[in-house]
Amino acid sequence: MTITIVVIFILLMLSAFFSGSETALTAASKPVMHHKEQDGDPRAGIVNRLRQYQERLIGAILLGNNLVNILASALATSVMIELFGERGVVYATAAMTALVLIFSEILPKTYALQHADSMALRVARPMSILVVVFAPVTQTIQVIVRATLRLFGSGEGPGTDRERELRGAIELHADDVVVGDHHAERTMLHGVLDLEDVGVWEIMVHRRKVQMIDITRPMEEILDTVLASPHTRIPIYDKDPDNIVGVLHAREALKAIVRGAKPKTAEDVRALSSEPWFIPDSTTLADQLKAFKERHEHFAIVVDEYGAFEGVVSLEDILEEIVGDIADETDVEVVGVQPQTDGSVIVRGDVTIRDLNRRFGWRLPDEEAATVAGLLLYETRRIPDVGQQFRFHGLEFEVLRRIRNQITRIKLREVREVATDELN
Repeated sequence: MTITIVVIFILLMLSAFFSGSETALTAASKPVMHHKEQDGDPRAGIVNRLRQYQERLIGAILLGNNLVNILASALATSVMIELFGERGVVYATAAMTALVLIFSEILPKTYALQHADSMALRVARPMSILVVVFAPVTQTIQVIVRATLRLFGSGEGPGTDRERELRGAIELHADDVVVGDHHAERTMLHGVLDLEDVGVWEIMVHRRKVQMIDITRPMEEILDTVLASPHTRIPIYDKDPDNIVGVLHAREALKAIVRGAKPKTAEDVRALSSEPWFIPDSTTLADQLKAFKERHEHFAIVVDEYGAFEGVVSLEDILEEIVGDIADETDVEVVGVQPQTDGSVIVRGDVTIRDLNRRFGWRLPDEEAATVAGLLLYETRRIPDVGQQFRFHGLEFEVLRRIRNQITRIKLREVREVATDELN
């Protein structure tokens, strides 16, 4: 009997080891483990590899923990029955529940939470050995579990939605911040995550705003336009704006003038220009950023599915989606958003939805329209008149100005109750 009690005690210690190891290995800091591995600590490398194959690790821990707990309970029951007869089953159940709960679960897990990094390093080697030893059993169990999940129609795979996890972590960090303004950092991190989901058509400069040069115009007029422009790259076209034949860089024009080779004909201007680079409007910002890097270019012409000119996009436009507006001495400041004292906001119709969402924390959808005027047209399915008001997506939209069929100025006001396309 004495030997049996000693064995039960050892099994409880093993149960505590498994419970504490599970908590320590899952709660250990990833940056700390990565830094220690870079510094040459082999135990940190083992921790990182164990966490990389988390299913195997958890499977081995649960298998070992259940084995020792069940064996300890069985031995305790046999001892109690020998001492107290049939009542021993009740005594063994009560005693083992208390012992396992206190000494094999709460105590080791509490200690592991308080010393996660140091404990993870200590248990890394023995746990890696157990994972290998238990591998045949845990892999069989995983096959059974996955087959059962498929049988009941579970569509969840073993992985996790990393992007959703990152976004949640960013918002959680922002909520935890009590000192300082971390809005810029949060916006920047969200901007990086959005690169895969945002198309160039959502951030491009629309063709109506693009400064262009007709190569058939008088040469003095062309040169005056280049020198007076705040832009360094200007698309040039031949008679029809859809017939873009090149992109003229102001630097090349200035170099030619300084060398005494001032362009005199349309062919001279075309010779100074670079070939236009056309991209489809469906290109994502992530793909375009990679393309800019590979081609060593900063400027592209955006076209629609029919090849018609839609607008232009630059490397700076994409970078501004991440870090916010990048202003320099040549930028022309245009006021497009005017917060009012009553809490409303007056915006130009061509202000992008993404800019409003980023600035005010709104959740206006940008899947069907890029600008606030486009969203208003999409939601109302009409061209509203001045003075009309609509409510959707938690905001009230009031049309303040309209030029022909273009909505140029809108007042926005947050409302507590969301109504769907309500015309006042």
